[in-house]
Amino acid sequence: MTGPTTDPTIVRWTSFDSPLGQLLLTADEFGALTSLSVPGQRGGRSVRPEWRQDPGPFRVVGDQLAAYFAGELKEFQLEFRTSGTDFRERVWAALDSVPYGATTTYGEIAARIGAPRAAVRAVGGAIGANPLLVVRPCHRVIGADGTLTGYAGGLDRKVQLLTLENVLG
Repeated sequence: MTGPTTDPTIVRWTSFDSPLGQLLLTADEFGALTSLSVPGQRGGRSVRPEWRQDPGPFRVVGDQLAAYFAGELKEFQLEFRTSGTDFRERVWAALDSVPYGATTTYGEIAARIGAPRAAVRAVGGAIGANPLLVVRPCHRVIGADGTLTGYAGGLDRKVQLLTLENVLG
């Protein structure tokens, strides 16, 4: 999603208890979700001193996350704003179209965005840089041979999410 120009110096944050651990959520000055990180996430965010702790903008996110983890929500309806290269934004948009309970491959994501087969590594890099774990379902991307491959939040969490979505038994 794109929106108005934001002031990157204004970051609101809160934490959310989940089966994956304490999630860190950030939002811009308009209340749009800008990141969701899990503990120990590769490339995840950490609270900075200039950020403002403010649970207000996160009520809807918290309600939807609770419903998702309870198995009652299959599609997030959230306002979010990310900033990445055009290529990353296209990859992330393709992730948004992978439905609950389904998986896709890096090659299928490359094809969806019109990238050549040789771009699979770059697609993997963009997926690994996804700032919105859980709500932007990068956990639904698997290897071409069906194996569970890298997940910035850790393979154990990928297994938890895919089990929740009844992809794994």
